[in-house]
Amino acid sequence: MTRVLVTGFEPFMQDTYNPSWAAAQLLREKPPEGLEVTAVELPCVFSRSLPALRQAVLSADPEIVLCLGLSPRRGISIERVAINVDDSPGLDNDGAQPVDEPIVADGPAAYFSTLPIKRCAKAVHDAGIPSDVSLSAGTFVCNHVFYGLMHLLATEGKGRRGGFVHVPHTPEMPAVSGYGIPSMPVDTTAAGLRVLLSTAAAHHTDIKVPWGTTA
Repeated sequence: MTRVLVTGFEPFMQDTYNPSWAAAQLLREKPPEGLEVTAVELPCVFSRSLPALRQAVLSADPEIVLCLGLSPRRGISIERVAINVDDSPGLDNDGAQPVDEPIVADGPAAYFSTLPIKRCAKAVHDAGIPSDVSLSAGTFVCNHVFYGLMHLLATEGKGRRGGFVHVPHTPEMPAVSGYGIPSMPVDTTAAGLRVLLSTAAAHHTDIKVPWGTTA
């Protein structure tokens, strides 16, 4: 069995529900064949998210770590790169708003996902679920966690692999009807993530195709 840690975020601001955490729970309840999934909810807080992530990694001892976050995008958006900066457009759940601050002092400018992102995006798309590769995870808590994860994996010497995926809103969320944000049922999101995890577990190398042709 391949051990997998999946994280999602707690609800943010006015929301009482976060599809990233709901999808993580569904993956734990019904994992892909051959995978053992641990799911952990992270605080949507700059100062507390990385300590919680580190503790989760130490406790679960995973071979693959997949962190999930919410974004107003269509389908499953697989992130390629995390950058070493917090430049928050608003307050986190503790009321903090770091601006132009490094996530890791003297850390590399960026880290790339160590999952086969294009292969995963194509597999999800071929399963009939919208998916693509994203070139920016933003500069809010999602990127903070993505960079922190990749720094942890790069420095702990365990050979773990990991990455970050943004998932869409669900149709019942207020922002969807109020602002025309794309949405997808969380069951569909979880189905796509199962394909993604199975692909990542089975393949260490990516496919070499032009960006934008996986979806």
